[in-house]
Amino acid sequence: MLAVLFVGVLLAALDIAIVGPALPAIRGTFAVAPRWLPATFSVYVLFYLIGTPLLAKRSDHYGRRRVFLESLAVFGVGSLLAAAAWSFPMLLLGRAVQAFGAGGLLPVAAAVIAETVALERRGRTLGLIGAVFGVAFLLGPLLGALLLDSSWRWLFVVNVPIALALMGAAARLLPASASAEPRQFDALGSALLALVLAATVVGLGQLDTSAPAAGLQSLRVWPCFALIAVGLPLLWSVEKRAADPVLPPALLRSPQLRVVGAIALAVGAVEAGMVFLPDIAVLRFGIDAAAASLTMLPLVLTLCVGAPLAGWLLDHIGPRTVVQLGLALTVAGLLLFALLPLDWRNFYLSGALVGFGMSALLGAPLRYIALQEVGTERRGAGQGLLTLCVSVGQLVGAAMIGGVVGSATDALPGYRHSLLTFAVACTLALMLSVGLRGRVLARREPLGGA
Repeated sequence: MLAVLFVGVLLAALDIAIVGPALPAIRGTFAVAPRWLPATFSVYVLFYLIGTPLLAKRSDHYGRRRVFLESLAVFGVGSLLAAAAWSFPMLLLGRAVQAFGAGGLLPVAAAVIAETVALERRGRTLGLIGAVFGVAFLLGPLLGALLLDSSWRWLFVVNVPIALALMGAAARLLPASASAEPRQFDALGSALLALVLAATVVGLGQLDTSAPAAGLQSLRVWPCFALIAVGLPLLWSVEKRAADPVLPPALLRSPQLRVVGAIALAVGAVEAGMVFLPDIAVLRFGIDAAAASLTMLPLVLTLCVGAPLAGWLLDHIGPRTVVQLGLALTVAGLLLFALLPLDWRNFYLSGALVGFGMSALLGAPLRYIALQEVGTERRGAGQGLLTLCVSVGQLVGAAMIGGVVGSATDALPGYRHSLLTFAVACTLALMLSVGLRGRVLARREPLGGA
């Protein structure tokens, strides 16, 4: 069962990184203008953001197995659409469908682990999810480069048989875990949440961060932020009255979940910063792009090794200490990147420190706290909220890097200033982490009597 869950999460994570090597070939096939090519990524992020909380909540409502199967089916259909695309908009449609399905795999996997794995072993099992993400970052570009020998379309075709095989295994192995008393699905809240998320992604993507005051006056930007300003209070009002809200207000009223959400925002921003490590290596050391992709190996390998270790520590010393240790290591690595002379030794040492630090944050500890806080009937919604915070942090981090680097006369100092800002954000998160509870020895009662 765990193998099915982990391969499903790996499949979703791979398709963020695997398409990178294919971008030049996609640009040549469809004659895409360079400024539109990043939409291949941003569309995936947008619909992953939209799909995560909606499918997580749906799993609370209709059961884990059913939603895991539905998510794999949607992911497979999106892969077929992308592989058969006859135009760039068609490719973007396929990526959007893919991402929406992928949004249901991680929160459902975490909820199933919470329901089937004993408390004393839950931390190390959740820690393996962090290792899965590390493996995805490592394998994605390598598999992408390998499959490109035939055609970029094979990057998407290969998903289909894997998804079908997983569906067959999941139908036999995963628990249904349906709600004992199904309630009406929160369609209005789901639609409003999707609208606010879409406006957030589009608004951040179009904002000129080098001149934010002028950018906010653009017709491509201010309507999005106006929609957010109107949509958020309306969403809150709808969710307070909904019989079964997609984002239960009780979750947002929890001090523990607010702290976890703030930490997750900082973690997401750091993730976005680490994506640019190869470009930093090219600018600093003058190596080619192919060699630069290998400079992420120390970070990725420490992430893979550290995630199970963090899960083991979680079971023995509790989540607060593990989270604080992870944040401290991340801050140390980011400060090395930003302040010390950037030679090869410091570059790799910084990457390793950030890798170990992030391994204690991405996999088990934050999800462990969320699972204990939300109660049995809202595990999917709690995991969806956590994933949402990480993804929003990624978007904000990437937008900030783009603005800082774009406005700098030299890109390399711009990158280093951005990483220093992320170090400050993680320091603030470390200060907030003192509000987390220590080791949890028993299950908590569900929030709001759920």
